[in-house]
Amino acid sequence: MNPGEMIVLIVLIVTIGKVLSGRRRNKGAGTEIIQADPDNARMHEEVKMLKERIAVLERIATDNSSATALDREIEKLR
Repeated sequence: MNPGEMIVLIVLIVTIGKVLSGRRRNKGAGTEIIQADPDNARMHEEVKMLKERIAVLERIATDNSSATALDREIEKLR
């Protein structure tokens, strides 16, 4: 093994070690932040509600049913 290959191998080993230690260090950090802040929980629920509304609107826009069914879906959203 020549010196160039050894340098590349050492850099590769160090890089892999740093990536693995970073993953291990940050493993549960995301859930703690969400649970610690009540404002995040409120925003999470709001995003969930908005995603549901968008799904309904997408279904209405792509649906090929009659105009009365469309009117009923719009009234449900109000």
